[in-house]
Amino acid sequence: MRTILQKCTMVGMTEFDVCKLRDYAADLAQQAASLISTKRSEITATGDIRAHSQTKTSAVDPVTEVDTAAEEFVVGSIRKDRPDDGIIGEEGANVPSRSGVSWIVDPIDGTVNFMYGLGEYAVSLGAMVDGQYVAGAVINVVKGTLYSAAVGHGATVTYRDGTSTQLRCRQETDPRLSLIATGFGYTETRRAGQAKILQELLPQVRDIRRIGSAALDLCRVAEGTVDAYYEHGVKVWDVAAGIVIARESGAQVHVPHSWTSDDRGALVWAASAELAPAFERLLASAGAKEVID
Repeated sequence: MRTILQKCTMVGMTEFDVCKLRDYAADLAQQAASLISTKRSEITATGDIRAHSQTKTSAVDPVTEVDTAAEEFVVGSIRKDRPDDGIIGEEGANVPSRSGVSWIVDPIDGTVNFMYGLGEYAVSLGAMVDGQYVAGAVINVVKGTLYSAAVGHGATVTYRDGTSTQLRCRQETDPRLSLIATGFGYTETRRAGQAKILQELLPQVRDIRRIGSAALDLCRVAEGTVDAYYEHGVKVWDVAAGIVIARESGAQVHVPHSWTSDDRGALVWAASAELAPAFERLLASAGAKEVID
């Protein structure tokens, strides 16, 4: 496993635990990324990866055999290594927690990018303790860039060559000078609502980026390659790890109190503490704080 910059202060068991959870998430995410790369190479060597996919919520919302294989690997590893922990996975894993720790797993965040060969998809593995986001890791599978964080211990990016640095989000205060990341849903009605919001926001910001992975969007807020991020309808597995990474870099992250059927179109957004008040007002003026079904 790559070296993580932040070292845990052995003051109490809680601090020790969140660092252990961070390091475990980072190690397991790297293993899953290696599996995904291998399986993608095997499939594309003999045909089109789209022939190995199905759809979920709509005809444009895919899941591939590799998503399923990666989740099975992650779930199997957790159940072997930490048998009392709970698991919530995008592709159906649902294991109750006996330890108080639950792992939130997105085996491939950015599946459309994965299918088309665009190098922006990630494994996201977040840890919750008694309902609180406490640690996580996100790895860009193609670039090998690993983001990780534990509550109270900062956020780190580790590159493929093994070098690491601490993450700090940008401190822009003016939305007009801010680069904003966003994403779009998979249903016609949600996309129509998101398009209306985008039409209001675009003239009032520096520019918009649509990268295709909510997990990576939050990591980009953390590293300062975008100033803010917002999106409707993301799921807990999309952002559980990114929430901790962004917050530990100095960002404010606003999410539903709990992900339920009532939150299916709720807003998630993140920005630096300096930008957050003005960005929140901008979102409200554009109607973005309303639920979009």
